[in-house]
Amino acid sequence: MRSRTIIAIFLAFFITVGFTALWSAEGDEQEGDVATNVVSGTTDGPAGVNVEQPVKKKGSRWGRIFKAPFKAVAKVFNRDGDGRKVERMTEDDARRFESAGVMRVDYESGEKKAAADGSAQAHLDRGRAHLESGNLNEAITELSRASSLDPRLSQAHSLLAVAYDRKGLHERARDSYDRAVDVNERDPQALNNLGYSLYINGNYRAALDKLKKAARLAPADARIHNNLALAQSRLGKYDDAYRSFSRAGGEFNGRLNVAALLERAGRDADAAEHLEKARRLEPTSTSVLGRLAGVYERTGKHAEAQSARQALEVLRAGDTVAAGGGK
Repeated sequence: MRSRTIIAIFLAFFITVGFTALWSAEGDEQEGDVATNVVSGTTDGPAGVNVEQPVKKKGSRWGRIFKAPFKAVAKVFNRDGDGRKVERMTEDDARRFESAGVMRVDYESGEKKAAADGSAQAHLDRGRAHLESGNLNEAITELSRASSLDPRLSQAHSLLAVAYDRKGLHERARDSYDRAVDVNERDPQALNNLGYSLYINGNYRAALDKLKKAARLAPADARIHNNLALAQSRLGKYDDAYRSFSRAGGEFNGRLNVAALLERAGRDADAAEHLEKARRLEPTSTSVLGRLAGVYERTGKHAEAQSARQALEVLRAGDTVAAGGGK
């Protein structure tokens, strides 16, 4: 009797945790918690570092539903769904990050003391390399030393903030972003990185303010304009987002990207307008025709959907003939 009770309690706990995980995973938008998942042909995110994040295969919807309880239980024991231990801030990390072990630059006395293990720029370069390789602890150590050696090196503060953000230490990241902007309020990359951090944490209005300033300072920077477009779209400013995307990658990509964001928001009729304009720019784009067929079908315009599908079939048949040498 006692063993049956224990088993029943365990099963109840398992089912409850599983359904809680499934509920929390099903939001009111399409998959992905940031709009960067649906735009294409863009460069976005923080500046000053290029890191390609591995993309996980999600699998089928039913597969994810089946795995949700197991992943939830795994998280209770501090492991992610793939069995790897979740990276967390430890006390040893904190002690190492807070004591850079270098001498500061004394600007008031005009005396600049060199650190035993390199200049601020050398630590900055090593920190950036570690950040690009995903070695967050080492990146934080090197960038902390760079910012300690030269407190006016805004890029060191900015990249340190990026490393903290990726480590999940958002409060520390915000402090470093603020220091970067305080050191040089006209540094477009520092403003971009702060704006992007605000964006991914849901503070869209503040992100918009910082990214607008960055765009004014660096009007030719595509990354900044793409980030600005994402923030504008989150605030429902789709016309502004289109203009920002266009400045970053041209009118065709601007139309495609804002259409993707409109589709994500359930505004298929508005998305169709941008896709039709993209089609006029590139009439032979199979991607545009395929998406047009989908949005027209969802909005009940079946004749237009059928026309788009027929045009798509003609293009694909022509590609097949061309690939076969015209036979």
